[in-house]
Amino acid sequence: MTASIMKAIAIISCKTLALSASILLVFVVLLFSNQQKYFQTDIFQVTTRKPHESTTNISHLVFGLLGSTRAWHYRKPYIESWWRPNVTRGFLYLDTNPTNDLLPWSPASPPFRVSDDISKLLKEIKHVAPIMARMVHGVIEVFREEREGVRWYIMGDDDSMFFADNLVDVLSAYDHTKYIYLGGHSECYMSNQIYSHDMGFGGAGLILSYPLAKMVQKNIEDCFRRYPYLNSADLILMTCVNDFGVSMTAHQGLHQIDLHGDISGLFSSHPKAPLLSLHHIDHIDPFFRTMDRSESAKHLMKAANVDQSRLLQQTICYNRKISWSFSLSWGFSVHIYEKIIPRSILKIPLETFRPWSGRFKPPFYMFNTRPLSNDPCAMPHVFSFDSIKKINDHEVLTNYVRMAPRGLPSCGLAGNHSADMVSRIEVLSPVTKPNQNGKTECCDVVTADGMEVAKIKLRDCTEDELIA
Repeated sequence: MTASIMKAIAIISCKTLALSASILLVFVVLLFSNQQKYFQTDIFQVTTRKPHESTTNISHLVFGLLGSTRAWHYRKPYIESWWRPNVTRGFLYLDTNPTNDLLPWSPASPPFRVSDDISKLLKEIKHVAPIMARMVHGVIEVFREEREGVRWYIMGDDDSMFFADNLVDVLSAYDHTKYIYLGGHSECYMSNQIYSHDMGFGGAGLILSYPLAKMVQKNIEDCFRRYPYLNSADLILMTCVNDFGVSMTAHQGLHQIDLHGDISGLFSSHPKAPLLSLHHIDHIDPFFRTMDRSESAKHLMKAANVDQSRLLQQTICYNRKISWSFSLSWGFSVHIYEKIIPRSILKIPLETFRPWSGRFKPPFYMFNTRPLSNDPCAMPHVFSFDSIKKINDHEVLTNYVRMAPRGLPSCGLAGNHSADMVSRIEVLSPVTKPNQNGKTECCDVVTADGMEVAKIKLRDCTEDELIA
């Protein structure tokens, strides 16, 4: 073979190889492009909302409230304080038909249903806690009643207060097409220790995504058969959900309130999380000391109906000229301390309350507390939420009034600037929701020194601002 022929063959082979490589490259690019699209769809969107899907709103939430006819006589005002007829969806499940004094049924209440009679099943499997099983069975019953357009089922009790706007905002951040179980821990350490630190406590609200509720609906009676010895409704549901491979996601805004007495210390230092629920209202003092429990629930909802996003959210600012610290729990209270105290201290609740049981030994709570004392530098002047109104298109005015004299001398360590003369505090807040940048809001004390009325204005914190 001549050299010229050999050279021609080599050139043809190189061109063929180059063409083949080009075709292979195009094929690989197309293949990985499709694979990337597949992975983005199936993996990276697990915890985010699907594209082009509507934002979660209140019509996507369904409430299932478990109660008794006997208790409904005095618990009805708690539910009616937050229930919105023809807006909120759901049902109250009673143990028996309503008595005549509850009829005709109030249109301000959730529509009622009588719980299914599952006594035959429970007798067959010898379940130790029929009442608890009936409460869990409520998931089946509410799912059966309401399915169209539902994204979330929220199970609670007939003394559970829910804050629906905040629930909508929080649940909008989750992918409702996944298996999600949201709940709240008990405030008492021993309650979690006795039952489970991985369990949601039902009075605070147990939140199930639609796929999880559907799975529970299909399998809960089999779960009763597997665990006839479980004597707590919340424990039954947690155990069954765990068997499906789903664990609880805890949220600090869900409050079981396994506490007694004056709850103001906890409310005045609420965690930086939207308030979602309150429970055990019968077991604590009224939220506001000049009102009964029913009136207190309605009064708190006056603030909630204007701005739930700020409700109980703690904001701290200072009048450094006279060494005063202001701690605001929006819609509930303002505290004035006659000393500059950093946020790292003021965010710890004053222990105004008592443990759920006197039989418990320390540690009592799932959080730190500050003890009550007679130290005038450590104890606040307390002002309670009184009224609220929108004053223009941009601002909301809340008023807080002194409930009683503090009964202590002024703080000598900070210059003896007494706050005894202050009788009322006005707070201006924006109509818009707080900036969701991971920080609390800040505020300015507009007037305070020597005045009967102190004025505070909320604002975004500056980039390097210290609350101390």
